[in-house]
This record gives sequence, C-alpha cells and structure tokens, in this order.
Amino acid sequence: MSFPFSTRDGLSKDEIELGINFCPKFDKDGLIACIVTDADSGDVVMFAYMNAESLSLTLKTSEAHYWSRSRQELWHKGATSGNVQDVIEMRIDCDQDAIWIKVRTRGATANCHQGYKSCFYRATNCTNGKTKLEFREEAPLFDPDDVYKK
Repeated sequence: MSFPFSTRDGLSKDEIELGINFCPKFDKDGLIACIVTDADSGDVVMFAYMNAESLSLTLKTSEAHYWSRSRQELWHKGATSGNVQDVIEMRIDCDQDAIWIKVRTRGATANCHQGYKSCFYRATNCTNGKTKLEFREEAPLFDPDDVYKK
C-alpha cells in the first residue's frame, strides 16, 4: 500500500516543524496518537491511535479509521454502530507525532462504544482524599448490547 505522506528521511528539524511536508512520526509500535473533537462544539469526543494504513484510509476517504490496540486490527469508526465520523479537518502538532481531527458524527452521534456522545463522559471528583467519578452525560444515546450484539 502506498501512503499519501512523506517519510522523515533526510528532513531537518526545521523542515519537519516549520515546513509543508506531512511526515507523521509513528512510535516504536507504528502508531500515532489521535485526539478527536466534535467539529461544531469543539468537545473532545475520543482519543485513539492510528497506524500508517488507518491514517492513509482516513486521508483518502475523509472518514475516520483507527488502529484498535485491544483487537489488533484496523477499525473504521461507525462500521458496526452506524456512527461514522466524517473528517472535517485534520491537524498535526509541531513535531508531527500527534494528530487532531475534527469530525461530524453520523447516526446517533455517539462516539463512544458505551453509547455516549463522548468517551469522556465522566469527570473526577476528589472529596476527603477519595477520588470518585461523576457522570457528565446524562445517558447513553444507544444501547451497546443492541448495537454490538454482546
């Protein structure tokens, strides 16, 4: 498979950090971190990893693809749930080792496999030296057991 991005070979730090060549830096496992936000609200909806193939597919289709570390497989977001993420904009950080994509989600607009709009549906609350989680989203938008037939 050919990829629609460059290698970092022979590029200086300035060329990587200030130039126009898209040359993502994958970690030792061949992955790059990806922060995903809602294009309209700006809310963080999830965090995932991409490998070269999922990044390439995302660029070519304008639909989010990731690498599932738990399943060790390519993952087209929404292929099972119908909540496909249409990529509105993709950015890369200064040293090109993290990606930020802004998406609009089709379907129930849930981005989390638990049915919530965001994977970050709970906040920490530390009281009397004990940290608990508090829900910030009222309820899931779909039942994961129905969608994923668990």
